[in-house]
Amino acid sequence: MSGLVGWIDFRRDLGVSSDILHTMTETMQHRGPDTKDVWVSQHAGIGHRGLTTSHSTEHARPTRIETDAGTFAAAHIGELYNAPELRRDIEAAGGAVRTARTSELLVRAYELWGRDFVTRVDGAFAFALWDGPHRRVLLGRDRLGIKPLYYAPYPDGLLFASEPKGIMANPRFTARLDVHKLPLVLQPRLALPGETPLVGLHEVRPGHVLECSETSRHEYRYWQLTSRPHHDTFEQTAQRVRELLGDAVGSQLATGVPMGAMLSGGVDSTSVAALAVRALREREPDAALDTFCVQFESDPAHFVSTELRPDVDAPYAALAATYLDTRHRTLTASVEDLLDAVPATRSARDLPGWGQFDASMYLLFQQMRRHCTVALTGEAADEVFGGYPYFFKTELLQRPQFPWLFDGPKLSDCLSPELTALIDPQEDERARYAQLIRSVPRLAGEDAADARIREVFFLGLSGPLSVILDRKERMSMANGLDVRVPFCDHRLLEYVWNVPWSLKSRGGVKGLLKAAMGELLPPETVHRKKSAYPHVQSPRYDEGIIREASRVVTDKDSVLAPLFDAARLDDLIQRIGANRISAELPGGSNPAALLIQLVELDRWVTDYQVSLP
Repeated sequence: MSGLVGWIDFRRDLGVSSDILHTMTETMQHRGPDTKDVWVSQHAGIGHRGLTTSHSTEHARPTRIETDAGTFAAAHIGELYNAPELRRDIEAAGGAVRTARTSELLVRAYELWGRDFVTRVDGAFAFALWDGPHRRVLLGRDRLGIKPLYYAPYPDGLLFASEPKGIMANPRFTARLDVHKLPLVLQPRLALPGETPLVGLHEVRPGHVLECSETSRHEYRYWQLTSRPHHDTFEQTAQRVRELLGDAVGSQLATGVPMGAMLSGGVDSTSVAALAVRALREREPDAALDTFCVQFESDPAHFVSTELRPDVDAPYAALAATYLDTRHRTLTASVEDLLDAVPATRSARDLPGWGQFDASMYLLFQQMRRHCTVALTGEAADEVFGGYPYFFKTELLQRPQFPWLFDGPKLSDCLSPELTALIDPQEDERARYAQLIRSVPRLAGEDAADARIREVFFLGLSGPLSVILDRKERMSMANGLDVRVPFCDHRLLEYVWNVPWSLKSRGGVKGLLKAAMGELLPPETVHRKKSAYPHVQSPRYDEGIIREASRVVTDKDSVLAPLFDAARLDDLIQRIGANRISAELPGGSNPAALLIQLVELDRWVTDYQVSLP
């Protein structure tokens, strides 16, 4: 929910540039269509657009507090799930909370406990807090990075915003491609926390707070996973998972607005929907949950079963909806629908997107917004419980690399000789892998096999998780829909992180989650094979992607021409077009999907006038 922007400048008077801050704020209108607030002082300004996700609009508004020492101002996006408890803690410590605004809770907590106050906050959130007496700003982000917050420092100050467009609206920022980040543009799952492909643009890392003053800028971690022995039995573990997931779902239900949920008919989304139905009916016996699923017009003619997508979601979703007694709707998207939506998805990201993978989710959220304001999703369960096929393939686990990338052609293989003289994509990948491996929270005395599984879980909770959370957040907020992720509850993750693989996998893929939730789910859901979020399988779509990629490589005036070896790139496109790449790609998609990042990069640098080296 909501969007924020801000501008700190320690040298100039921002009061004479308030029109720029208003322009920055308006870029967040889609994230917050219900309210607008802008505050500007001499050296700091914060803008906010709000989305109403409860019976009151007051809690989402920014706060300004005047003290004898100076002004405090704060704005936030997202939701604090423990706001009542935080208020009680503040009052017990002698603080006074005078409004219903969540942003005031942040300021009062900061006054009492300093920057460590964020350890007391539970939710999916990002915030900006201006400490006038000390002339510094704090930018914070939730533990898993569910809500975004970007920043761009410059010698005399700092720009920040929920999305890059808020920063790009300020003339102090110029969009320039960082060629050293090209590998992550061409394979987003390689991104390390905080990275973007633009020079000078960063994202506050999950579980971190950035503190910036006139003399220093420092980002510090306030949360991380800790490894410790697990002593619960399988039955106790399953029961605890059920309790923690139930608490997460219950705390994330909104009050006073219609609630919805994504429902694919798989164990993840059906578990969340089942718990949501129970919690809603405990509050109000006649309450109903709206559920939603996506399918493609081309499925009857062209769907082909793959390891990661063995079947179509829609029949399983309908069956689960009947079992749970939800009001269910299925969106059927055509190739034309997807292609028409792609420009909007690119605008939602401000960065190279994922084509049809973004578009189908954008269209689904567009339909959901017509019926609800807040929705739940089962995303992240695969990362938390180990639901991907590579977890069960010893040959992939044993290789010292990212297990989901497999072998095969890559767009980065086609970079120009001039670029590969500056960056070595293979070495870049190895360096990223090594950096994450060094960061794994170790458990003393753990045997080699369990230690390797722990490493693989940590890798998945880094790049791949940020990819799915980014997509969900941008596509939902582009439609003014607040989608919440119970599987990212940090208490649930902290517990499951330390459950041995022998318990997580007992009974097969996500056996622990099925044991925890099985009695609430239809048998067909429990016994269904893992099936990832769907993608369209259509020769027409593939032909369109190949045609667009060919245009890029044959256009001598293309802005991307200096970045690629035209002959090698053309050979890759020709091989894909002639069906001479037969292997299933990572993620279970077909070879034409390899070219999506190329097409998106071309459109992005053109649409956003991104300058190249």
